[in-house]
Amino acid sequence: MIATLCPAWSIPGYLEVRDDHLTVNGVDTLELVKEFNSPLFVFSENRIRDNISRLQRAAEAVDRPIKFCYASKANSNMAILRVVLDSGIDIEVNSGGELFKALRVGFRPDQIIFNGTSKSDDEIDDAVRAGIYAINVDSIYEIELVEQSVERLRARGEQVPAARITLRLVPEIGTRSHLGLQTALLTSKFGISSSEVLAAFRRGLERPDLIKVCGIHIHVGSQTPDVEPFAEAFRSMWEHLVTIHRETGHTLEHINLGGGIPVNYLRDRSQADQLPEHERDMLGAELEPTDVLREALRVARDSARAADAEHLLDQVTILLEPGRSVIADAGLVLTTVRNIKSRPETGDVWLLTDAGYNIMLSMNNYKWYYHLISASRAGAPYARDYKVAGPLCDSGDVYFDIEREGRLPDYRRLPENVGPGEVLALLNCGAYSLAQMFHYNGRPLPAAVLVRKDGSVTLIRRRDTYEDLITHDLGF
Repeated sequence: MIATLCPAWSIPGYLEVRDDHLTVNGVDTLELVKEFNSPLFVFSENRIRDNISRLQRAAEAVDRPIKFCYASKANSNMAILRVVLDSGIDIEVNSGGELFKALRVGFRPDQIIFNGTSKSDDEIDDAVRAGIYAINVDSIYEIELVEQSVERLRARGEQVPAARITLRLVPEIGTRSHLGLQTALLTSKFGISSSEVLAAFRRGLERPDLIKVCGIHIHVGSQTPDVEPFAEAFRSMWEHLVTIHRETGHTLEHINLGGGIPVNYLRDRSQADQLPEHERDMLGAELEPTDVLREALRVARDSARAADAEHLLDQVTILLEPGRSVIADAGLVLTTVRNIKSRPETGDVWLLTDAGYNIMLSMNNYKWYYHLISASRAGAPYARDYKVAGPLCDSGDVYFDIEREGRLPDYRRLPENVGPGEVLALLNCGAYSLAQMFHYNGRPLPAAVLVRKDGSVTLIRRRDTYEDLITHDLGF
């Protein structure tokens, strides 16, 4: 096959047009649909590894120990986790299930951190028993829960060490992301407020035989387009670290800056002018992880110098929890047009696909923009506007903002004469799609494939059968 052109949405060596078809690392996506049907998730091992390498280069640029912990909530498919593990970074989990998967795929306990606001006793027991790197506690109350877990396991005769904990703080730092993706505000459900920080640390230091306070954590939120919130978060945590050291003599091992490094969802800006300015700024963000780390360290070092505490800063390991920036643009969804209808009254042509919001929940929850192209005619001129919708029996299952709040384009631009049988592709779907699928309307969930480094294709999730829909139903 011969590459014919480089559209704005393309990524050389990964997303390309060959013989007018969309290819992923040289593999024809139409051939994938023939073999695996649609809708279909397609992931690129090369792109995942490249995204992780970009993070690792940022650590080298700032010449500091950085512990990258992939946010597995973004996509915890076992084959994806294996690629992450083999790429040389660690992992962050948010449930007992994600902890189970991380351990099962081969992450060592010292590679795992555990977030979450509502951990059960069983989940905490699992984390304590495994001896993970850190349990990020979300409240003063949760400190007691971790202590109780250590006591409970020891009472059963299990030889568990003191649990390592990190205190998650909420410093009231806003960003220009969606409000639902901002996690450092007092209106957020996450973290311990600034007024309780010292009390939390004092409480955490009461029982060193049960727990060890090893770090502090702030996450400003996902898809953050500016460097300033990261820098302000790091400054806030650093100042807490110095205060804690002075008042208690305790030295923390790490500062966890969370995730939030954005992905550019608007490489192709052909419909960007139909989005509000703040949406364009957020979705089209191109913030480099090197810039984040450099600015965070700069403000912390200025603060450390003023407080005569640079020796403390030099002892601290920095943690980051990248999720979206690792996996989002490494995945796409292929979907087939199954039906077409026209509205003479409005002049609209409707394309009905087989991919609904039950496999792309963010398009409904956040009106998230995934750029839509034709995989069948990727190189054709995109000259026609269509109303595009999914298969669900739900009026909200559309590829535009039915609430008319302007957060998505009213139409999707595709080649002329798109009709049934044509394969479309929604780009940048690797994060928070596969992980959030559900069986609405009794629809079997789709398969997923991984294009390997050598160009081979591995099935990493089989397509559901109808039998799968009733596996957990009882009493019939």
